[in-house]
Amino acid sequence: MEQGTLLQSGNPGRGLDRADLIRRLAAGGGLGHGSDMAIAQLLGGEASRLFLADRPAAPHRPAAVLVPILDHPEGGSDGPGVLFTRRARHLANHPGQISFPGGRVDPGDSGPESAALREAEEEIALPPDRVELVGRLDDYITVTGFRVTPFVGVVTPPVALTPDPTEVDSIFEVPLAFLMDPANHRHGVREKDGKHRPYFAIPYGEYFIWGATAGILMNLYAILSGGDGAPVAPADAAP
Repeated sequence: MEQGTLLQSGNPGRGLDRADLIRRLAAGGGLGHGSDMAIAQLLGGEASRLFLADRPAAPHRPAAVLVPILDHPEGGSDGPGVLFTRRARHLANHPGQISFPGGRVDPGDSGPESAALREAEEEIALPPDRVELVGRLDDYITVTGFRVTPFVGVVTPPVALTPDPTEVDSIFEVPLAFLMDPANHRHGVREKDGKHRPYFAIPYGEYFIWGATAGILMNLYAILSGGDGAPVAPADAAP
């Protein structure tokens, strides 16, 4: 099967091949706590203090997501892309928001890895055998008390995907180079329940990627950039 060059020369989204991606993920991911600190460091100042203060205390409910990277053949499309879902608008929690395939770790799962693959198959019909898991990112603690374990998986096109309408409105792809370009990173502060909560955002056309999904992407960026991230600009609009 023809495989593309995952990342080419340039910013953190274009400077790595598949082997280097795996090496950096192995060196920088899976610590189980580092993402909160990395994200806080990128925020800086008062926003950093607010972000860390808003993390709920343990114990946290286990969850997992898959960060699927489509490895397009070299010369086709805009290079590698990341798959996202828009959550169904009838859902009680986070309706219409942008997310990765994933959910709670069920008792029948052997662990967060199997939960991420199971959820991806259930939500977007992505067969587990089409996913090459290449790394685990640091756990992300959500304000709702979940400990989310993200797994990065490479998928070689073509692959037929179908959203489960009970959970997903649509599936879309964003170029990895766009997501890893610091010029596209934003942050803001949202007031809810009397609290000021900092958040990251990566607007892309009609899609506003923010919250835990953007936070996980910022953790990936921190790993790929070697921690040498540029300052993050304020968001133009609140979610």
